[in-house]
Amino acid sequence: MKVTNPATGAVLREVAEDGPEEVARKHERARRAQPGWAARPYEERASAIRRFRDLLVERRDELARTLTSEMGKPITQSRNELEATPGRIDFFLETTPAVLREETVLRREGLEESITLEPLGVVANVSAWNYPYFVGSNVFIPALLTGNTVLYKPSELATLTGLAIGDLMREAGVLEDAFIVVTGSGETGAALVGQKVQAIFFTGSYATGRRIASEAGSRLIRLNLELGGKDPVYVADDVDVKTAAASVAEGAFYNTGQSCCAVERVYVHTQVHDRFLDAFVESVRGYVVGDPLDPHTFIGPLARSAQVAFLERQVEDARAKGGRLLLGGKRVDRPGAWFEPTVVAEANHSMDLMRDESFGPLIGIQRVSDDEEAVGLMNDTPYGLTAGVYSPDRDRARRILSRVDSGSVYWNCCDRVSPRLPWSGRGHSGIGSTLGRDGIRAFVQPKAWHLRRPS
Repeated sequence: MKVTNPATGAVLREVAEDGPEEVARKHERARRAQPGWAARPYEERASAIRRFRDLLVERRDELARTLTSEMGKPITQSRNELEATPGRIDFFLETTPAVLREETVLRREGLEESITLEPLGVVANVSAWNYPYFVGSNVFIPALLTGNTVLYKPSELATLTGLAIGDLMREAGVLEDAFIVVTGSGETGAALVGQKVQAIFFTGSYATGRRIASEAGSRLIRLNLELGGKDPVYVADDVDVKTAAASVAEGAFYNTGQSCCAVERVYVHTQVHDRFLDAFVESVRGYVVGDPLDPHTFIGPLARSAQVAFLERQVEDARAKGGRLLLGGKRVDRPGAWFEPTVVAEANHSMDLMRDESFGPLIGIQRVSDDEEAVGLMNDTPYGLTAGVYSPDRDRARRILSRVDSGSVYWNCCDRVSPRLPWSGRGHSGIGSTLGRDGIRAFVQPKAWHLRRPS
């Protein structure tokens, strides 16, 4: 398997793919190691994870360069991801002991009822390329802390980062077979999902998620799917236009728009619509498109070269249906997978870019007459990951957001994830939760204890 630089198309390294037999061998290693890993005192497991956390801090620059070189994330944003990941790990380290603590729910007349939590067993973690440290650590950190072993398959577009994570785990003292990296593309992922694991945690597309759900459902195993989004933002008529435009633009174009929770469609109240468009385009014009290793770059290449043609089709479809192209609209004429930051006004829901996930530097903006119309359009989607409202009026924003069918909602912010809050999707955006206390409980199963003293 060739790992290439999406900014140039150059081959960075060739990596052996794990075939079905090798995947099966790795699963057997993880299965055999799990009871011993779970039997270790919690503090011993936590100590290894703390060391892993510290190594991320120590190796930040080296790891950031690897991430940028293989998936194109601008280097400043790669560093940001690595700088923020230790905070997520700290949350799990601080919170997991309380979640795992045995709970006694009844003591009466010689009878005691209590609940303990036990690990699931072997967890298959098929992860994502766009935020490999965030998305991966949301799964493998609580999985390991709670006593599971992990078969970690990084995306083929973040293979070198996945291998680096595996090296750091071993250096940190995580039992070698407690965390095993599985390398390869879709066929390797399918082989991993087909193993007799006790849980599958997948981050990726809705289409692949459906296939995995069918596989897991037939085996009645734990399943968590973090899928796509078509995340809306509504800009009300009482905003500070320039401030709102700058925030929404960053939410749409950060990581070159390649985020599940990136702003994908914008609805603007008619009273501020024209001023918002001007301010929004002004913000986007200021983004530097260039070498992702340059700290001034904000827009890098697309990680997937095929996405360039997909975005071109969305722009063509929007223009054919009355969309007004304000900025960009085509690929950048240079080696690699590049697309201009693109803004389409006069958007509507007949257009693909307002219905299908773009996952790139492309945004559609639609005028609305009032809050009611905005709510209807925000809910006009099979996805339900995030949604935001910009208004100085907290009560107004809460009224609107309470009616939006979405797992996470934002007031005067967007494209934000907190380790303290559950991260979950609705509809085509997935099932289950990571992060928060729910994201720890996802890796354990309860055991009910009925204890009666002999009379």
